[in-house]
Amino acid sequence: MKERPTREEIIDLHKKSGLDIKKLFNTRGAKYKELGLKDIIKTAKDDDLYNFLASDGMLVKRPILTNGEKVLIGFKEQDWEEAFAQY
Repeated sequence: MKERPTREEIIDLHKKSGLDIKKLFNTRGAKYKELGLKDIIKTAKDDDLYNFLASDGMLVKRPILTNGEKVLIGFKEQDWEEAFAQY
């Protein structure tokens, strides 16, 4: 994606990734720290977290790879090797 994902796209990516929603956040980014999200995400509801992620592309962990069914978020070499092993 070249543009920030919409709220609906984030929800879809989250569900297909199978990850805890907190794993979608770029926790090393300045915006994450500036907003104090470390404490907020501990108790926030998924609906509120989707809104945060959709509000600023800098809050979303990258890279994101999807084939429409499976989603990889962030770079973990082993996960990417497994995903591309069939190619």
